[in-house]
Amino acid sequence: MAFDRKSDDLNKLGEDEQITEVNSNSTSQASDAERTLWQNIKKYRKVVGYTFAMTSAILLYGYDNVVVGTVSGMPKFQQDFGEQLNGQWILPSSWLALWNVSSPIGAMIGSLAGGWFQDRVGRRMALGISSFLSAVAVAVMYTSYLPEDINGRRGCFFAGKLFQGMAVGAVMAATQTYMSEILPPVLRGSGMALFPVFTLLGQLTGALVIYGSLGASKGYTIAFYSQWPFSFVPIFVALFMPESPAYYVRKRKIDKALKSQARLDPIGINTKAVVERIQADIEHEESIGRSTFKECFHKRNLRRTFIVMWANSLTTVFGLQMLAKASYFLQIVGMNANLSIIFLILGIVLGLIANAVSVWVTARVGRRPLINITLFISSLLWLSMGIANCFKGGAVPWWTAVSMMLTIIVCGVGVWPASFAVAAETSSLQLRAKTQGIGWFVSAFTSAASGIALPYIFNPDEGNLRGKIGFTYVGSCLIGLAVSWYIVPEMKGRTIGEIDRMFELNLKTKEFKNWRGEERQATPPAQPWV
Repeated sequence: MAFDRKSDDLNKLGEDEQITEVNSNSTSQASDAERTLWQNIKKYRKVVGYTFAMTSAILLYGYDNVVVGTVSGMPKFQQDFGEQLNGQWILPSSWLALWNVSSPIGAMIGSLAGGWFQDRVGRRMALGISSFLSAVAVAVMYTSYLPEDINGRRGCFFAGKLFQGMAVGAVMAATQTYMSEILPPVLRGSGMALFPVFTLLGQLTGALVIYGSLGASKGYTIAFYSQWPFSFVPIFVALFMPESPAYYVRKRKIDKALKSQARLDPIGINTKAVVERIQADIEHEESIGRSTFKECFHKRNLRRTFIVMWANSLTTVFGLQMLAKASYFLQIVGMNANLSIIFLILGIVLGLIANAVSVWVTARVGRRPLINITLFISSLLWLSMGIANCFKGGAVPWWTAVSMMLTIIVCGVGVWPASFAVAAETSSLQLRAKTQGIGWFVSAFTSAASGIALPYIFNPDEGNLRGKIGFTYVGSCLIGLAVSWYIVPEMKGRTIGEIDRMFELNLKTKEFKNWRGEERQATPPAQPWV
């Protein structure tokens, strides 16, 4: 379906001018690849500025994960929401299970709803409304201690957690869609690497707030209302950032797309030509299929959708949920409580440093080697942990902790940030919002399934594998390596049009890296594979 082009919005370039502009754009893209990361950051400083503003939403995600998931361990919360058993305050297993799954289930619902909502109202509006709903959910959790009936308090907290999960799921889907649409190819990997960086930063901040609130009267309420700033900052960001030009083009609002793109482009860039390329990409995609969830699973898009789903499950594959349980797990294998907490904090700090390094690494190294090599190294580290726990001795808990710390460093530099880059760049522009929603649904689902299954594997009262669970993750990482090698192509530095064209040609995974686009020579310059 062709777009109606108003002469006042986009004046057609002459044929010679188009060819000149395309050659200029190709030269610009090649020069971007030759620049250092810092030079490209300075060139695209407007986009980088808005990208960093969007990280406020990622902070909300990380902070929420720690605060909402950790308050159940606070003594005052256990007194207000639990019951006494043999003189000790405990939380009923049934309610604890409900609270544990409420956030992931909410995120699954919110991510799918958010994917649809973005295409209805835009990325800015979706981010702002979802962040506001997050603030409302915080209010529900904050007031959950007010009902006199104990089950009323528990139910109110469950409702708040479920609603918060839905809101945050929609926030993250909108954030990843927006960032993937405005970042130039040369900065796409580095921009997506900010997701794990700010997720861990949010978690570290939340852990410190929880620790500082332990001695306060109803300290858990302090942890709850401390979430409000993290909910409101993305609202203000949404008010001032430009809407995604790709969204405006899809809505045929070319004049607004030009204004938004102008706010993102460096000085000297032909904004009109950039919007024309976006328009050509979307026009081509709309000529093939509609923007629906069903279209994501059509045979022409199924491969791309499955890659996004797989990329969003890689954190579970390499064991992020297991690493997040380091404190409790290390106590199970014989380490004292104080040291286990120190290692938990150390793991967050090391992961944060590794993720910060990955911002540079993903700008220089391809997605496939980052995923495949680090999954292989992780399998060796998990293997060493499993072998160590076949023996007894004081060194076993220490090596268990060290191997887990090394794993978070390795994955923090490689597979973790690379998975975000792959998930962001694989889908077409037309289906991007909905595909990101599907991806975050899978992420929440695999996290929930892993969170439920792990205690039954390593806990002494069930599977009792303890540190031998390392063998389980050896298999998980090797299977992940095999699947990633087979299905995840190399898309580093590729434009949207090039990625579309390679999938349309049904290239084999290994052919993506060396494809030079010879097929483009016989096509008009404005086509999406230019």
